[in-house]
Amino acid sequence: MVTAACMMAIFMAAVEVTIVATAMPTIVADLGGARFFSWVFAAYLLTQAVTTPIYGRLADIYGRKRVFVAGSSLFLIGSVACGFTWSMVSLVVFRTIQGLGAGCIQSVATTIVGDVYTASDRARVQGWLSAVWALAAIIGPILGAFIVEHLHWAFVFWINLPIGVVAIGLLCVFLNEELDRRQHQIDYLGSLLLMLGLGATMTVVIQAQSLGPFMAALLMGVGLGALAWLVVQERRAQEPIIPAALLRNRVIAIGNFGSLTIGALLMCIVGFLPTYVQAVMGRSAAVTGFVVATLSVAWSIGSISAGRVMAKTSYRSTGAVGALALIAGAVLLITLDPHNGFVAMTTGALLIGIGMGVCNIVFLLVVQGSVGWSERGVATASTLFTRTIGQTIGAGLAGAILNFGISRRAPDIIDALDLLLEASRRESLDAQHIARMVEAVASSLHDVYVVAGLLAMITLVIALLLPAGLSPARS
Repeated sequence: MVTAACMMAIFMAAVEVTIVATAMPTIVADLGGARFFSWVFAAYLLTQAVTTPIYGRLADIYGRKRVFVAGSSLFLIGSVACGFTWSMVSLVVFRTIQGLGAGCIQSVATTIVGDVYTASDRARVQGWLSAVWALAAIIGPILGAFIVEHLHWAFVFWINLPIGVVAIGLLCVFLNEELDRRQHQIDYLGSLLLMLGLGATMTVVIQAQSLGPFMAALLMGVGLGALAWLVVQERRAQEPIIPAALLRNRVIAIGNFGSLTIGALLMCIVGFLPTYVQAVMGRSAAVTGFVVATLSVAWSIGSISAGRVMAKTSYRSTGAVGALALIAGAVLLITLDPHNGFVAMTTGALLIGIGMGVCNIVFLLVVQGSVGWSERGVATASTLFTRTIGQTIGAGLAGAILNFGISRRAPDIIDALDLLLEASRRESLDAQHIARMVEAVASSLHDVYVVAGLLAMITLVIALLLPAGLSPARS
């Protein structure tokens, strides 16, 4: 029952982004305020990211159950409010509340699974949790489209309520914890500095283009200053929000660095495969959905398989196999032929999915297995957080490469990507014009996939740095 509750909670958090993305055009048409479109997602993702390490530490101090109930309840309150929103500004505010609770859900649920299973069984069960992510990636857009067409868009937020309530109820009834009943000294200043520092710097990374040079520089200065103060604060706090011993642990450092690289690689691939399929190859959205679904299903297969393999071998060998799959997938994407590359693209997506599933679970489990109960929450949260940071960096880097490449190869064509993606405008262009734009976009995306290949090779090196012989059975 505890495992079922954790799987429901993770599904609720995983499906949130995809189901809302599907409904956003309808929401904008109803509420107006299209200029706040990106902030509906940015506000949620930013607050989720910066609160994840804090929830992990609070779960170590006050217990998983109490923190999970508090965070999930905040998420559900935000979900209810989003359904009653009256403008895009209020939606951004309520999405911020949602994000403040969402930072708890995945990190604490993943930590609970790490607590209730032995190290050897943990790999298998974490594979199940990864399968939930794959299921959410497929179901989210379908469910969102159904709700928009047959119900009111508010239900894309309200659908969280029954799932969240059942998950909270199951954990309250079936999760038994033995807590150390003593007075704690919460590092409130450290928590504030962490949120301020990460929030300011991530805002610059995500929204740099819309902030302007002065505001971007100001926020970056505030963010870096807060993070520098955080380092000083954590050295003198009795119960620091980020324990210094955790940062000195070699295995945790390797696992977090690996999570950072696969997060960046993921956005270079998933964020831009649809663009290649539709803009370069001229295929339909249905074909795009098939390619992305292939990657998601392969991720699930890779996670479940890795859980079985690493129990008999080691974290290092399993992670190396996953990284080799990432390299092979990236090579296929780098060598794509825009005119006849659908099979190669699908195979590349399959290999990338398998590699992501394997590497993700290896880096997560090696971190969980290197600490005890009292630090497992913050250790798990650190891995999830660094993957989010990697995704943010990867999205920004890949987007910059794509835009720069198009402007360099076709400087006289304005909005080349928009022209290729919009079917009616594309059909109005002559074949020579289309061919030139396709070449510019394809070459630019080739550069993005080269970066993904480099990240895959770095991931292989990181996996090989893990201690030899370390496995779920010998943590």
